[in-house]
Amino acid sequence: MEEQGLTDSAVFLMSLGEEEAAEVFKHLSPKEVQRLGETIARTRTVTREKVEEVMLKFTEVASRQSLLVSDTGDYVKSVLRRALGEDKATLLIDRILQGGDVSGIESLKWMDPLSVAELLRNEHPQIVAAILVHLDSEQAAGVLKQLTERQRNEVLLRVATLEGIQPTALKDLNEVLFKVLAGGDKVRKSSLGGVKAAAEIINFLGANIEGTVIESIRGHDADLAQKITDKMFVFDDLQNLDNKSMQMLLKEVASDSLIVALKGAAPELKDKVLANMSSRAAETMREDLESRGPMRLSEVEAQQKEILKVVRRLSEEGQIVLGGGGDDAFV
Repeated sequence: MEEQGLTDSAVFLMSLGEEEAAEVFKHLSPKEVQRLGETIARTRTVTREKVEEVMLKFTEVASRQSLLVSDTGDYVKSVLRRALGEDKATLLIDRILQGGDVSGIESLKWMDPLSVAELLRNEHPQIVAAILVHLDSEQAAGVLKQLTERQRNEVLLRVATLEGIQPTALKDLNEVLFKVLAGGDKVRKSSLGGVKAAAEIINFLGANIEGTVIESIRGHDADLAQKITDKMFVFDDLQNLDNKSMQMLLKEVASDSLIVALKGAAPELKDKVLANMSSRAAETMREDLESRGPMRLSEVEAQQKEILKVVRRLSEEGQIVLGGGGDDAFV
């Protein structure tokens, strides 16, 4: 959710009233609830013009939507069972509606990383890996930071080599995570984990931890470590963006955030960014970079992570291409 979208959503929810806003929140993810809640808390006054603008925008968007089926999940299940029969339909339904039997894991998404780490600290690395691949990459990285270096390395090795999760691999967590699976006699498998999942989690661990994790995996399997590294995308890799993609990114990033993030960037990346600005904007950016004093590394890395989130969103939307395109593109 981009910054403007957050602000507009906050204004819209505040205009709805408490009961209606609460109903909307029930359908949002934990991260969306947190970000919207923080935005609402920071909002002090809103002009009448702004409220009218947001309501008009919502009306225009809503008028373009059409809800043909009230519960699309049930609709898919019903159609496939009628067309293919129970056995064949079950296999397809599991692929289309992944994650339906992970109610215990869903509850972890609302917990802070330290609490999740405490619950999982004594579990087998394979079990921890099976849980983490269900979580948001940033939350999974936060959990791993709370574990010992040895645990962290063992878990990520298993994330990278995870090809699927059988129900029996999750049943050991029932005591900790309520009911992870709903049961059933069918053998079901969700295609979570793998090299890309490991790379996305490692991206959020920070440079210091990142290096030790990759080296540990390389000690087990050099080829696997290289595959993970190839899928990773760090802030300085932005210098490999083509000019069109860089300009698209700069439109989405606030100047203050960019200034902080560039304090820790390679000179080549700074030059790339400035070259894709207007001469006036580039001059202002140079002056701001020079006048800004020393900053904490944690502040710089935090802004770089925020910009990388924007990069990944634009990549997933197909608006920019990372890694030069082709099979090696980071999507």
